[in-house]
Amino acid sequence: MPDRPSILAPFKHETFRLLWIATLMSNLGGLVQSVGAGWMMTTLTDSHSMVALVQASTTLPIMVFSLAAGALADNFDRRIVMIIAQCGMAVVSLLLAVLGFMGLLSPWLLLGLTFLIGAGTALFNPSWQASMGDIVPRSDLPGAVTLNAMGFNMMRSVGPAVGGLIVALAGAAAAFALNAFTYLPLIAALLRWKPERAPNRLPREHFGSAILAGIRYVSLSPNLTTVLLRSFLFGVAAIAILALLPSVAAEYVGGGALAYGTLLGSFGVGAIGGAFLNGIVRERFSNELIVRFACVGFALACAGLGFSRDLVLSHLMLLPAGFCWVLTMSLFNVSIQLSSPRWVVGRALSLYQTATFGGMALGSWLWGLAADAGGPGWALTMAGVVLLVCALVGVKLPLPEFEQRDLGPLNTFNEPVLRLDLTPRSGPIMVMVDYRIAQQDIPKFLALMTDRRRIRLRDGARQWALLRDLEQPELWVESYHVPTWIDYVRHNLRRTKADADNIEQLRALHRGEGLPMVHRMIERQTVPLDDETPLRGVGEV
Repeated sequence: MPDRPSILAPFKHETFRLLWIATLMSNLGGLVQSVGAGWMMTTLTDSHSMVALVQASTTLPIMVFSLAAGALADNFDRRIVMIIAQCGMAVVSLLLAVLGFMGLLSPWLLLGLTFLIGAGTALFNPSWQASMGDIVPRSDLPGAVTLNAMGFNMMRSVGPAVGGLIVALAGAAAAFALNAFTYLPLIAALLRWKPERAPNRLPREHFGSAILAGIRYVSLSPNLTTVLLRSFLFGVAAIAILALLPSVAAEYVGGGALAYGTLLGSFGVGAIGGAFLNGIVRERFSNELIVRFACVGFALACAGLGFSRDLVLSHLMLLPAGFCWVLTMSLFNVSIQLSSPRWVVGRALSLYQTATFGGMALGSWLWGLAADAGGPGWALTMAGVVLLVCALVGVKLPLPEFEQRDLGPLNTFNEPVLRLDLTPRSGPIMVMVDYRIAQQDIPKFLALMTDRRRIRLRDGARQWALLRDLEQPELWVESYHVPTWIDYVRHNLRRTKADADNIEQLRALHRGEGLPMVHRMIERQTVPLDDETPLRGVGEV
C-alpha cells in the first residue's frame, strides 16, 4: 500500500472544509433532535419496543429508500439532490417543534415524523458520500471518509449532552426547533459550492434501469457483496446499544434526559478516538482483523453495559463501543467507495446503506422485543453474542483489503460509424466477438473468459454466451445482447482501466489477423401481416 496521506489532508480543499464545518452544525442538530425524540417517547409510553422504534423509524427509511436515492445520486446533480433533502428535513423538524410546543404529539405521530426525517437522510447520504470523490482526489478519500465520521462523532460527544440539557431545561420541542435551524448552514454551503461537471454525451438512464444496473454491478462484485453482508450483521447487533440506551439511562442508572445525553456523549468520545487512530490501525492490521477486533470489543461493551448499574461504569463501557463502531463503519464505507467506479458509486453506497441501516432497523425492533421480554440487560447480552457470531463469519467470508486497482474510465471506446440509420433507442442489439485460439491456449482463454463474463454482465450485458465453431474448432465466438444502441455505448463507456488487463490478455491469445472481429447486429423478426400472409424468409437459407 502506498504511503498513507495525513488524515487532515482533505482540509487542503476549501470546498471540503466549508461543507465539513456545515455538517458539524447539522450533525449537532440531528443528535439534539435524536435525544429529544427518544426522551419524548419515554414520556409518551412505557413500552420498551416503542422507545426502540424511535431509532428504527430513523434507520428504516434509509433501508427502504437508499437504493432509489443512489440512482438519483448517479444520474442527477448531486448538489441539487442534497439541497432538496436538507430543505425537506428542515421543514419536518420545524413541524415537529410546532406540534411539540402545542402538546399534539402522540407516539405514532412522533414515529411518523422521525420516519420522514430518516427519509430525508436516505435521500441525502448517497449523494453526500458519493460527492467525496468529486471534492477530494482518490488518495485523500479515506481521510475524507474518516474526517466525516470523526466530525459526526465529535458532535456525538457533545450533541447528546447538549440535547439532554435542552430537553431538561426547555423540553423536547426546543430540541426539535434547534435542529430545524441547524440545516441552514449546510444548505448555504451547498448553494455556494459550484462543482465541475464532467461532460456526458449519454442521456440519463431511466430510473428503473439505473436501479437494476446498480444491483447488477454490486451482485457481480464479490468484494462488495462481502462488505454488504458483514455490514448487515454488524448493524443488526451493534444498534442494540443506541436503541436501548434511553431505557438503560432511565431504569438501570436512575438518570434523566441529561444522563442519557452524557451516555451518548461517552459513545461519541470513544468514536473520536477511533477516528484519530483509524489510519494507524489500518496501517498495522488487515481489514478483517480490525473488524473481528471491533466485533469482539463491541460485544464486551454490550455485556458490560447490560450488567452495569452504575452511571460512571456505564459511561466507561460506552467508550470502547464508540471506538469499535467508528473503526468498523468507516472501514466498510471506504471499502465500498474504493471498490466502485464513479458511474455507480452512489448506487453501491446506497446498497451498503440499505444493508447496514436495514440491519439496524431490524436490530432495533428485535432488541426492543427482547428488552420487553427479559429487560434491557438481557437484550444487550444477546446482542453481544450476535457480535461474536459476526466476528466468526469472517473465517469464511473475510473482508477484502482496500481496492488498489484503477477504476477510472478506460476511455478507449470509439463509437463505430454505422451504415444503418439507428436512433439511440433502436434495438435489441446483439454483439459477437470472434477469437481464434490455439489448442494449447484454451485453458487460459477459458479462465479469462470467466472473468470476461462477469465484467460484461456487471456492466449491463445480457444473455452472455461463449460459442465454439464445430467446423473450425479454433474459432470461438463471444456473444451478448443489450436492449438498445445507447445501452451498447453505455456498456462500453463503463469499462475501467482495471479491466484493460483482461482485454489485453485476450487479444494476446488471438491468432487471427489484427484485433478480434466485432460484429454488431440489430435483431429483426419477420412477422406475418395477417393470417393469409406467409412468413417472409421461411424456407430461405
